[in-house]
Amino acid sequence: MKLMLIRSLALTVVVLLAGCAGGGKSYYVLTADGPAPSGGGVGIGVGPVTVAEYIDRPNLVVAEGPNQLGIAEDHRWAGDLQASVKRVTAANLGRRMKSGNVREYPWGNDGEIRYQVILDVRQMHAANDGHAVIEAGWRAYLLPDRKLMASRTFVAREPLEADGYAALVAAQSRLLSRLADDISAALR
Repeated sequence: MKLMLIRSLALTVVVLLAGCAGGGKSYYVLTADGPAPSGGGVGIGVGPVTVAEYIDRPNLVVAEGPNQLGIAEDHRWAGDLQASVKRVTAANLGRRMKSGNVREYPWGNDGEIRYQVILDVRQMHAANDGHAVIEAGWRAYLLPDRKLMASRTFVAREPLEADGYAALVAAQSRLLSRLADDISAALR
């Protein structure tokens, strides 16, 4: 009887632990095309970066219909979305401009920065048609005078290459790569 009680208690503990471990949350990270080059080059500062309040959350966001969004409760960003967009954009711009001298806002002083790029991500989510979408306003300034060089709105869609949230985040990473193409064309 005592042995049966111990086995029953042990089985209960195993089931409870398995329940806690299984079915957990998945975490995702935006990725750059690769690292920014090392060494010198033209100074580029990225930031500040803002993101729309509906995506400024730990969860991935998907469109469920016109004017209706869903929050993926078990699918989350591995870190802060604003910081991730800034990090990926900085690395992508460094690659495009062949510069290892890329800084993320806030930086110490403007002395080494030739261009400052400010981003306002207004949309970045999954559409209900199998695409990722982005709308981002950006402004590029020539430092130290803070002369506006370009101000544009980048709008794009990228097809998901497979089903699932990992494919969504990969498509969003490709959209940020295309955004860096748009920005770097104005800086040259």
